[in-house]
Amino acid sequence: MRIILDGMGGDHAPAEIVKGAVSAASEIKDEIFIVGDPAAIENQLEKCKYKGNQIQIVPAHEVITMHDSPVKAIRNKKDSSLVVGLNMLKDGKGDMFVSAGNTGALIVGSRLILGRIKGIDRPALASIYPDMTGGDPCLLVDAGASSESKARNLLEYGLMGSIYVEKVWGRDNPRVGLVNLGAEEGKGTSAIKEAYQMLESSYLNFIGNVEGRDVPKGVCDVIVCDGFTGNVILKLTEGVSLSIFKLIKDTLKSNVKAMMGGALIKSKLSDLKDEFDYEEYGGAPVLGVAGPVIKMHGSSTERAVKSAILRGLPYAEENVVEIIKQEMTEIAECIEEE
Repeated sequence: MRIILDGMGGDHAPAEIVKGAVSAASEIKDEIFIVGDPAAIENQLEKCKYKGNQIQIVPAHEVITMHDSPVKAIRNKKDSSLVVGLNMLKDGKGDMFVSAGNTGALIVGSRLILGRIKGIDRPALASIYPDMTGGDPCLLVDAGASSESKARNLLEYGLMGSIYVEKVWGRDNPRVGLVNLGAEEGKGTSAIKEAYQMLESSYLNFIGNVEGRDVPKGVCDVIVCDGFTGNVILKLTEGVSLSIFKLIKDTLKSNVKAMMGGALIKSKLSDLKDEFDYEEYGGAPVLGVAGPVIKMHGSSTERAVKSAILRGLPYAEENVVEIIKQEMTEIAECIEEE
């Protein structure tokens, strides 16, 4: 596999991006192309004391910032690391593109440069969501690519998420749930009600509606919702978990007895914290575009970059994009034409 890495995207680029690439290269034999300012990337490689030829630099002299307008940036900054990297993927010069850059620009760029998979109306951002009961994590689709979704989009999210979980995570017959304000079939907006019927009529292992309180319990493998709802779920969970861990930490430091008790459960708390650590999971796949694209958290450090590369490889190796293309043809009758 040939991995294309956006060397200038993210809060800590290019230093943490390069360190993550070097760390990943020590565990895999795949080629890694870091796209960006050659001098800056070379400087970081020297700091890492990297001497091999597994990592190569691809020049790009512009940067799309977090404040840039996604559409304008893609159109005007042709020599940016993000646009150059996506064009490399389109031209077959790499097998997977990984970026911690501007999410909107990555979604728009993937759609405009790579194109959508035929039959997919809207691409989706799929994010790993922890199971708070201690089980395997779930995949939440959409995590923020589209604020509003039609019924057919929700069906597409369920399909793409199910394929990803099966092929990349190795889970047979993944359970698909639709986020709703009640478990009953008749609850929700008109789009949600219609999506329920479409999902139920499909070949997917659809378990029905999932209420907000059940999302963290791992009741399904694929959580389907519009991007507005998905993004709120993710950020609310992150905020609550950080608050809870701070409360626990402050409580365990309150007196000597509490500190002694904290010492006894330190390892367990550490394991629990890892369940909510985005750096452990790496990145989120952009599903529905004609090429494997992975979006990393904007503040990704070396560990997160390494995780995104290593955990993202099966997305390309298992030809998930091609499988989605084939499946979209087979379920065309389940999707209403616009």
